[in-house]
Amino acid sequence: MKNKRLFPLSVFAMLLSAGAANAQRGLPVKDVTKFVSVIKYAQVMDFKLEMVKLLKVPPGFEVSVAASGLGKPRMLYTSPEGNVYVTRRDGGDVLLLQDKDGDSKFENLVTVVANFKGVHGITMKDGWMYLCNSNEVRRYPVKPDGTLHTEAAELLIKDLPDGGQHPNRTMDFGPDGMLYISVGSLCNDCKESDKETAVMLQVDPKTWGRTVYASGLRNTIGFDWQPQTKEMWGIDNGGDTKGSEWPPEEVNHIIKGADYGFPYAYGKREIDKSREDPAGNSKEAVVKGTQPSVLELTAHMAPIAFTFFDGAANIPKDWSGDGLVAWHGSWNAEQPVGYKVQRIHFENGTAVKAEDFLTGFLQDEYRFGRPAGITITKNGTVYISDDAAGNIYAVKKKN
Repeated sequence: MKNKRLFPLSVFAMLLSAGAANAQRGLPVKDVTKFVSVIKYAQVMDFKLEMVKLLKVPPGFEVSVAASGLGKPRMLYTSPEGNVYVTRRDGGDVLLLQDKDGDSKFENLVTVVANFKGVHGITMKDGWMYLCNSNEVRRYPVKPDGTLHTEAAELLIKDLPDGGQHPNRTMDFGPDGMLYISVGSLCNDCKESDKETAVMLQVDPKTWGRTVYASGLRNTIGFDWQPQTKEMWGIDNGGDTKGSEWPPEEVNHIIKGADYGFPYAYGKREIDKSREDPAGNSKEAVVKGTQPSVLELTAHMAPIAFTFFDGAANIPKDWSGDGLVAWHGSWNAEQPVGYKVQRIHFENGTAVKAEDFLTGFLQDEYRFGRPAGITITKNGTVYISDDAAGNIYAVKKKN
């Protein structure tokens, strides 16, 4: 008898829970929509040094392995002194890489931070290195030799939203001196309950207080400031499980106070018809007030890093206002896409097209690398991390 009583009570609780959830989410969708959820990973080829010959770069450039055996290197950063740093989220550490003879190969490797679980984002300002994981922002004084005073580390922020599906925080200081932190959505396409998710945060370094700078950004890991206009641009990851060709990856001009439509729309206000209406409103009405993307690119390529050339030497003149994006590669498209680095070309301060910069990691349906981080040195050497093969590649102009 006891079990018979418990069963209907549990069903009743489930019905109440479902009713509360529906009231919270809003009205169900009016139209019947159909998406085909594709799960298709590119087959993996183990990296061998001779595979570098498969990589393609623009005419007049060359590519080589600058470091190997690094596990899963992620975000890269070049200091004003020319030191290159890489975060390793899975290892919970940060490495200093030094090329002392200028041959674009790192001869010296030093662990400068250890035991920072999930460390991902990295930047520097005024003699400090700033690092973040999904919840915390810390900073460390930098020594003259490029290592850090880890004993003098300061915890600046400890309550960023939990990572969920998108825990890879990135950050950088803008031309206005403010610190900007990208916080992705907790899940694929749900309406977030925490107003600090699926946003770009602005942090005042005088008080370490923060505000939402822009919202409706599903997961903008890579962002930077266009050198001529000093305006923020970012590459946003479109949603999953909505077919092989939609929604697009977005190149966005990120404006203070703007809402970029997630989770109700992608691209140029293209409404996601599979979503329910918000409570007391409609998707169409909400989307009218959102900021459209500037440029839409192939779905599911999965952008990670994005950075502008910003005055680097030894690059073509018409690249001076352009940026590079690392496409980590698809897992849910009929044919694998991404697995490369592209140049986003800007004209009159706005993004107009994408062109291949480093390709060849994807061979038919097989891949041997996944680009993740990008940094560009003053002399125009582009370093690209590969968190699948454990390499850092150097792309530079031929002598």
